[in-house]
Amino acid sequence: MALTLGAIILNVPKTGPAAEFWSQALGFTTDGNPDFLIPPPTARPTRLHLDETDRTHLDLWFDHESSTLEAEVDRLISLGAERVEDWPYPPNADFVVLKSPDGTVFCIID
Repeated sequence: MALTLGAIILNVPKTGPAAEFWSQALGFTTDGNPDFLIPPPTARPTRLHLDETDRTHLDLWFDHESSTLEAEVDRLISLGAERVEDWPYPPNADFVVLKSPDGTVFCIID
């Protein structure tokens, strides 16, 4: 295979505050350019999920051995994220929809 997924681009109003939130949320670091965040060496590969009805967003998974869904939601809220209260959740949803301080929507998946 000649191609690999190199990056996911998030459109944000200001890269500095977004970089601060996402680096703390995900444990990513910069490599000289604060606009590019690099995952830790132990990070799992990123999947590309295709969907005909949903908008572009990040699905974030957590380590079930060291955390819980609510603990991760609380941690991200402490970093400035907010719950998206009016999301049309399906019955028995296994995720929580949040938005970053700049309004980027993302999900924490159980």
